[in-house]
This record gives sequence, C-alpha cells and structure tokens, in this order.
Amino acid sequence: MIVARLQMLAMGNAQNGANQPWFVSMGPMIVMVVVFYLVFIRPQQKKAKEMANLLKALKTGDRVETSSGIIGTVVSVRESSVCLRSEDAKMEVSKSSIAKVSKS
Repeated sequence: MIVARLQMLAMGNAQNGANQPWFVSMGPMIVMVVVFYLVFIRPQQKKAKEMANLLKALKTGDRVETSSGIIGTVVSVRESSVCLRSEDAKMEVSKSSIAKVSKS
C-alpha cells in the first residue's frame, strides 16, 4: 500500500515536470549564457577596444613594450607598423605586436 502511494506520487511529479512552459526549463541555460557573456566576453571586448584606441593615438616619443619583451621609444608611426629605437638598435615592428604603451 505504501509502495503504491509512493509510485503514484512519483508518477504525478514526473507528469507535472512535463507540462512546464519552455522558458521555465530553458531558464537556467539562459542565465548561464548571460553570466558567461558578462564574465568572459564583455571584458575582453572592452580591453581590445582600449588597446585599439591606444594604438591609434600612438605618436613619436612614446615608450612601448612589444609582446616579445622589447622596450623602446617610437621613432616613427606608419599605417601598420612602428619604427622603434632601443638603445643603439633601430627596428620596425608591427602595431599588433605592441603590448604596452607608456606616454612620454
């Protein structure tokens, strides 16, 4: 008798879950996507936008550090590259390799 009642309760709960609207069952998935966007994607986009603005504003005399670790002073700026002077060496690097900019 107790087993029969437990089976009826279990079947009743299973039927109630099947009648839920789609947005109730998809709610946790939607919340996860929103949290993922806010935690991972949005900050990365913001950082990329700030770096693009720094590279656009790059001018002669700024101190920069490349992603390979070269630290130098900007001698000239071209459309897609920058000419750097580091101690006695003068080199041309692409703008995409610049990791940090220190305004002088």
